[in-house]
Amino acid sequence: MEAGKIYTIKLNSGEEVITKVIEITRDNIIVTDPVSIAPSQQGMQMIPSMFTAEARGKVTLNTNAITFYANTDDNIKDKYIEATTGIKLPDKKIVMG
Repeated sequence: MEAGKIYTIKLNSGEEVITKVIEITRDNIIVTDPVSIAPSQQGMQMIPSMFTAEARGKVTLNTNAITFYANTDDNIKDKYIEATTGIKLPDKKIVMG
């Protein structure tokens, strides 16, 4: 795990969280903009992991709460960036000429 990158983290509770890692310490991971994945009638949706916390604040996640983590799929990562920043990234296309 590296600071500055976006990861999908599975918690001991079974919850799946997508977040940007800011800092890694011995016992904690400092993250920002954590969103949880929840099933809906339209498919999987991103919802805020914490409804009453400061929107752009840093959150401390104890490493004991993590079951595993992985790099977030590029398509999901783009949706995460759009949801947390409002910036819509262009589709990745191969230009052939």
